[in-house]
Amino acid sequence: MTKRLPFQGATIEGAGVLDVLKGDEACADWLAALDDPAIPALTAELPGALDLPDVLLDLAVPHEDINELLRLRAELLASPELRALLGRAVSGLLWRTDEPGRGTGLPDFPAAAGAMGRCFAVFVFIAALPHTRAHHRERGIPDDVSRRALADLGRNLAVHRRRFGTTGLLVPWWPTRHFRGELYQLGRLQFERVRLGRRTAERLTAAGVVAGPGDAALSVHIPDFRGPMSPEACDDSIARAREFFARHFPEEPPRHAVCHSWLLDRQLRQYLPADSNIIRFQDRFDIVHAAEEPEDDTPVAFVFGGTETPRDLLPRRTGVQRAVLGHLDAGGHWYPGHGWFALERNGAGRPFVPGA
Repeated sequence: MTKRLPFQGATIEGAGVLDVLKGDEACADWLAALDDPAIPALTAELPGALDLPDVLLDLAVPHEDINELLRLRAELLASPELRALLGRAVSGLLWRTDEPGRGTGLPDFPAAAGAMGRCFAVFVFIAALPHTRAHHRERGIPDDVSRRALADLGRNLAVHRRRFGTTGLLVPWWPTRHFRGELYQLGRLQFERVRLGRRTAERLTAAGVVAGPGDAALSVHIPDFRGPMSPEACDDSIARAREFFARHFPEEPPRHAVCHSWLLDRQLRQYLPADSNIIRFQDRFDIVHAAEEPEDDTPVAFVFGGTETPRDLLPRRTGVQRAVLGHLDAGGHWYPGHGWFALERNGAGRPFVPGA
């Protein structure tokens, strides 16, 4: 894979950005996928310079990022190459919208693409916004639910700014789920329309559950900046999800919720009390599998906002902070867990009992 090098200049021309992308393996594959003649061309326009700040604020974009995005908007529109790429990217993003997990997605741009590379995905999402909102309206999704789902774009810009102090998206592929109509914020938790994969279906079958590859399911995500994930907040979210997806996606009723997260690492039970929010969240799931490879940076990034600070300088004020760092200090590793629960058995006020 092409080595990613830091970009030293202040700006890079549109054609130069494309050259950088073509030199990166993942981005070159993405560009090739966008050339698929089966992808229908969609309208891709950006709001005017006077309107863009309000659009960004509606998406919860941090105020500190608005001036930079306005500057980059002008730079993008001045480049025929970037305007053409924007249109292709929007069309690829929204291709086969009613099939979860499809479309061409968005790759991480190399650092050599500069500020435009960090922010190009933001403009793809903004140009896709009218199509996404139309899709939500067709599904009868309430405006407030639509707004909160799409505001995750701003949350992810805030995460990037907290970690690096600049405008950008740390994981540009993540909001593709929101703008394709696959992921919704329903109270404290987020729920993503997914299809069970072969391995997950096999594990559920082994546990005595009727499940097969391709079955509709909901993937549970726990976003930052939403307060404690108390049992009451999670009960409320799950109850909302059961009603929401039955009403707005009746053709694919999900029977199971799944989760892949460091929060499901059973080792946390060695450090946290049984009545802590994290352990009570774990108790909802039948944890059937742990990742084979450790992901030590993941809990550090989520708990402390990044991995750049040396661990011996990180605070140890809370039980979770002490657990994450203490385990690593002792030579341990963290492994994300894979869990599930049956949606009909885990509504509000009905905690799931593994094996019941």
